[in-house]
Amino acid sequence: MRIRSFIIAYALVLAILLFADRRPGSTQQDHYSHVVDLTDGDNAASPRAIARESRTHIIAPDALIPGTWAAGQIPAERLVAPLIVMDLKAANEGHQISLDDIAAWESHNGMIPQGAVVAIRRTGATTNPSTDNLSMSGMSATPFPITRGAAQFLIDARYTIGFAVETPVDFTSDRTLARQLALRGAYVVEGAARFTSLPATGSLVIVAPAKNRKPGEAPVRILAMVR
Repeated sequence: MRIRSFIIAYALVLAILLFADRRPGSTQQDHYSHVVDLTDGDNAASPRAIARESRTHIIAPDALIPGTWAAGQIPAERLVAPLIVMDLKAANEGHQISLDDIAAWESHNGMIPQGAVVAIRRTGATTNPSTDNLSMSGMSATPFPITRGAAQFLIDARYTIGFAVETPVDFTSDRTLARQLALRGAYVVEGAARFTSLPATGSLVIVAPAKNRKPGEAPVRILAMVR
């Protein structure tokens, strides 16, 4: 019943956004041409698959610091946001986005919008994100693909509310970063897919975690509305 209610609410949010996009007076700038499902897993569109088969999870602040927001407590207004995509090249030292990378991205694409979700797309790597996501079932996770300084800048200067990555994340090597994310209410969606279908800017993301009261990771559905 909870999964059904979650799907109904999620569908209503999407329907409202699509309806608003088609109302008279909408400008071309606000037009979204299609929706990309970034949820990874077999039959991810099925309600049961979200709970049982999806490899896409949300790391809520409560998973990093107990007592902060659990997945089901994240305010709804923080689950619908502008989406920007940064490329993480295999040649990057330590395979992390740095402050210099952010500066280069903004010089090419413009300033990162306030209150956005930042997706990290791996390019030129020898690994396959689709198979890497299988590590949800037991393979080792990877460090957060953004340096502490870069993440701090995004949260403080650009008010970034969340991050989306293609592989599982391990914060044990940088508890300071994990604490910074949690205290600012930022969440991380791990095991997302199909970032190659997204432009660098202009998309809108909808993150819909299951109403799970337990701390830690929770299954999540994530969609991108693309212009």
